[in-house]
Amino acid sequence: MATYYTEPSRTFSEFLLIPNLTTKACTPANVSLKTPLVKFAKGEQPAYSLNIPFASAVMQSVSDDRMGVALARAGGISFIFGSQPIEEQAGMVRKVKNHKAGFVVSRSNLTPDDTLQDVLDLKARNGHSHFAITHDGTPNGKLLGLVTSRDYRISRDATDKPIRSFMTPFESLIVGRSGITLSEANDLIWDHKLNVLPIVDERQHLDTLVFRKDYDAHKEHPYELLDANKSYVVGAGINSKDYMDRVPALVEAGADVLVIDSSDGYSEWQRETIEYVKANFDVKIGAGNVVDREGFLYLVEAGADFVKVGIGGGSICITREQKGIGRGQASAVIEVAEARDEYFRRTGVYVPICSDGGIVHDYHITLALAMGADFVMMGRYFARFDESPTRKLKIGNNFVKEFWGEGSNRARNWQRYDTGGKSGLMFEEGVDSYVPYAGPLQENMDKTTAKIKSTMCNCGSLTISELQKNARITLVSATSLVEGGAHDVILKDNSGLSGE
Repeated sequence: MATYYTEPSRTFSEFLLIPNLTTKACTPANVSLKTPLVKFAKGEQPAYSLNIPFASAVMQSVSDDRMGVALARAGGISFIFGSQPIEEQAGMVRKVKNHKAGFVVSRSNLTPDDTLQDVLDLKARNGHSHFAITHDGTPNGKLLGLVTSRDYRISRDATDKPIRSFMTPFESLIVGRSGITLSEANDLIWDHKLNVLPIVDERQHLDTLVFRKDYDAHKEHPYELLDANKSYVVGAGINSKDYMDRVPALVEAGADVLVIDSSDGYSEWQRETIEYVKANFDVKIGAGNVVDREGFLYLVEAGADFVKVGIGGGSICITREQKGIGRGQASAVIEVAEARDEYFRRTGVYVPICSDGGIVHDYHITLALAMGADFVMMGRYFARFDESPTRKLKIGNNFVKEFWGEGSNRARNWQRYDTGGKSGLMFEEGVDSYVPYAGPLQENMDKTTAKIKSTMCNCGSLTISELQKNARITLVSATSLVEGGAHDVILKDNSGLSGE
């Protein structure tokens, strides 16, 4: 007979945190939100960690290359949406990876015999405005000059004009020598009012580049998430249909982490996808979504590097309404976190879990972390910002941004939902909607992380792992939910009330 769960399926709104002792050392400035992104063995460090526990959802209306850069600058990770042609998704990944900080390996290189048209084509492909001219067009060839937009005028110069005729030659360049420190390089940039400083070795071969804008950006974004080459870390969503074609292109483009995007991850298709990636590529891969112990263990045993938790809890998701499957997000996170901890005790391997969906208020993020999530994935939260890829519209007196689900007809995400039969979506699992416009990402995330850090101090915790270990969580009644907000007062507004 069927298995029945008699415990109600709980949401985050049904819980509150009970304060622990706040010591004098427990101040927001001392709180670290660093958290593992992928699995690691006991006593080792994960290959990737997040500086803030945020990931943007694998959605057309949320995660493109612009969001990828903005979120990596803030310390989180964006998973570029996969419901688009492979070459376009790979192009978005490549654009994120081309944003650099510190010592940069040049990725836009030409020879003196190339033409202005080659410069324009490379600029259109990479979005760069500085081009290293080397003897062989490689990143580490002998540096012969630089080209910037100040070296040519499209309106006057013929596009077949050779680069050697308009580049700034090496003899006129200010350069740094290999072994120079970043601080010394930045001093040269400031002293000589440069936008870019080439670093060359004793043979005049190009080593790296240092950019003024990267110095400024690093000062403004101290938590930025970078790989070993000072590129921003970025993820990409894949599906269990065309992965044999999509994954090679994403890996070649530089994707650091992949995730299988599905409304239900407890499937043989996901196991086959994970096994293919693990057998053929040196890249991390997350899987999901699941809502219980069995689903978690199935994906972990297949080789998943992290597991996403949540079915039907997203603000634009109607999977529960359409299919009657899912689980309250709090209940799902609690059970999967217990399974994760048991697996760690048994094997010595820690597999992070991502709570995906169910976040309505900022404090829900802290609750998700306290219940065992290592990081959260959000769609609606990020869709509100300037950096999301959708249009900003004015409806009435309010500004909004468009927001639609991957399960909606608008997304046309056949690979995610179509499991055979007639081509296309037979029914929708997501809606097309608007969200209130909220402004720039960094400004809003600063407020959110400030709330999380303050709450963690109330709970006597300086790290997420301490919060998971020490948090005291209580169920709340419907009446206490009312009590928790403003009540029995007349709120001030612009309705015309005034005093004498």
